Amino acid sequence: MAAEAKRLKVDDGLGRLQDFLQWCDKVGLVLSKKVCVTTEGTVADYGMVAKEDIEEGEVLFTIPRSALLDQETTKVSALLKKEKSSLESSSGWVPLLLALLYESTSSQSHWKPYLSLWPDFKALDHPMFWSKEERDKLLKGTGIPEAVAKDLSNIQREYRDVVLPFMTRHPELWNPHTHTLELYTQLVAFIMAYSFQEPQEEEEDDDDEEQENKASSPPMMVPMADMLNHISSHNANLEFNPDSLKMVSLRAIRKGEEVFNTYGQMANWQLLHMYGFTEPYPDNSNDTADIPISCLYQAAKQDIQSDAEQQLFKERLEVLCQLMQENGAVVFGKRGCLTESELHAALKLLCMSQDEFSEFKDNEGWEEDDEDEEKISQAFSNEDLPDLKASWKRLIHEAARLTLRSYGDAEMESERLLMEDEAARKGLSSRQWRALQVRFGQKMILHRLLELTAS
Repeated sequence: MAAEAKRLKVDDGLGRLQDFLQWCDKVGLVLSKKVCVTTEGTVADYGMVAKEDIEEGEVLFTIPRSALLDQETTKVSALLKKEKSSLESSSGWVPLLLALLYESTSSQSHWKPYLSLWPDFKALDHPMFWSKEERDKLLKGTGIPEAVAKDLSNIQREYRDVVLPFMTRHPELWNPHTHTLELYTQLVAFIMAYSFQEPQEEEEDDDDEEQENKASSPPMMVPMADMLNHISSHNANLEFNPDSLKMVSLRAIRKGEEVFNTYGQMANWQLLHMYGFTEPYPDNSNDTADIPISCLYQAAKQDIQSDAEQQLFKERLEVLCQLMQENGAVVFGKRGCLTESELHAALKLLCMSQDEFSEFKDNEGWEEDDEDEEKISQAFSNEDLPDLKASWKRLIHEAARLTLRSYGDAEMESERLLMEDEAARKGLSSRQWRALQVRFGQKMILHRLLELTAS
């Protein structure tokens, strides 16, 4: 009976895929004959595989903008545009979410064959769908439980304060009994995992602050593009053109290879949080580990021996809090620190003598020409970390040690053995395995940091 149920499930998935491919033909999506969308030989349920050798620069598919699903193309776009001012929120996703609430429950939806690939959106397994106990136990120290708690709080507030009042004003299109908070949360995860944002054009005369303040483009659903899976060493990339979007090969792809897109430079904790999967260790070249600024504070505080030093530390801390977010972190990747300026500022302030700090305050900061960004970047690379001044190395070392303690009691060696023992891994659930990938990758970066900053 179990085998029969599994076969029926596979057949059902293939049927939905065929319906989707027929829909692609109808909407003018052009798929290269050198690739196919399949459920076999891919790292996830669906994926794209090369049927023939593909050269660099070949177009794998072209999708007209009219086939995209967003707040401009949905059947309810006129209403969303008319009431745009009432749909503003911190996420900026409400218009697309309302479009998806409508389209995913409408039997007449233009995108039904596309949305049917995710029946009820039940297959999404982001940590926001894990129990709090699972998150706290399996992901302790990774930063994910805190990120998920913030997400869920924002989703609930957005649904209650923005979405519900809007749906109540338009009962002919939305019904809170159908378009529930549960479905809304699933669609948030759907957007997190499958949507795309059009890159913003940078103007030559815009400075960094102007670029930051420019409103980011709203997310959109791009049928076919979201069928491709992600790895950091991807072999294809999505290009945005005025009338269409194109997936283009970045290098030669051999027959039988899977075609991979990129979701950006994502560490495993970000992939799990946003997309519900991880890259197998050690394949993710973009993996990172955060050292909370609070751990740097704690490390610096350990050296205090007198009331005068305590007062000096307090004053330096106040200045540092003005420069950096209270709950911020410095980020280390596999090749060194990725937030060099923040780490440099923190170490410089926390290790200042009384005279140096007095001069710093008198000058209202340090001189601009004293800061050589290239030198700072090099100083915190793995190659140059051992050559840092002793006081700075000691702070980084102790902060890394304190960060490692936040992961709980699991021994690094036992986790290493589990990573290497294929038989033992089979006893893990998919959630346990993905969580282990995140924890172990972060711990390895921190342990490497301990080695590089050892006295």
